[in-house]
Order: sequence, then C-alpha cells, then structure tokens
Amino acid sequence: MTAYRHHLAAAADRVHPGMLPGTFKVLSLIARSGSTTLSALTEHLTSDKGLVSRSVSELEGLGLVARTLDPGDRRSRLITVTPEGAERLAVARAPQKGRLFTVLEDWSIGDIRHLTRLLHSLASGETPEA
Repeated sequence: MTAYRHHLAAAADRVHPGMLPGTFKVLSLIARSGSTTLSALTEHLTSDKGLVSRSVSELEGLGLVARTLDPGDRRSRLITVTPEGAERLAVARAPQKGRLFTVLEDWSIGDIRHLTRLLHSLASGETPEA
C-alpha cells in the first residue's frame, strides 16, 4: 500500500506540481467516465461532495477539466477532461504503463488465476474459496 501511495503521489505531481493524490484520482475517474456529473463522481468515490467539488474546481482552474450544461438535465453540469488534461494524464501514467504486464510475465497461468480469484473475493467482500 505504501508503494501504491508513493506511485499515486508521484503521478499527481507529474500532472501538476503539488497536486494531491485525491485530486489525481478525481481526474482519472473523469477521464475513464468520458463525461460525468459531480453527483456521480461523489457517489463513485464515496466521498464528501464538498471535497470532490473542490478537486473539480482545482482541475478546472488548471485547465484540465471543463464543465458544460448537461443537455439531459439543464440543472446539472457535465464534467469532461480537456485535451490538456488528457495529455498531462497520459504523461503522468507513462512511467507505470506496462508495469503490471512486466511483473506478471514470469507468473504461471495458475498463479494469475489464483490472484484473480483472491482479488475478486477481496473486491466483493466474499471469503475466498480454498
């Protein structure tokens, strides 16, 4: 977990010096979503709406995301990653690209299947099968 936090902090800093890892996670989620609303981000991150809103405002101020009116709900705004945001995100992720493949390339298929079962159990909260 410490190594993961270190990688996340380094990636956030590559997007913009001093960016917090939580703000980087918000940017990454917006990029994966294509476009999303503040409410959907808050729900997906199971976070405080004010905290997510501040992160989105920071990202918008840096020119990394943009807000537009939601054509389906004029009371809501869609949040999308700008071309600048997508470029910076790609640069930030580049050092880790292919890392999982490199780490797993010498693993047996059986070990990878076992890891997959354990990760599924962890994510779903189920006890892994023996």
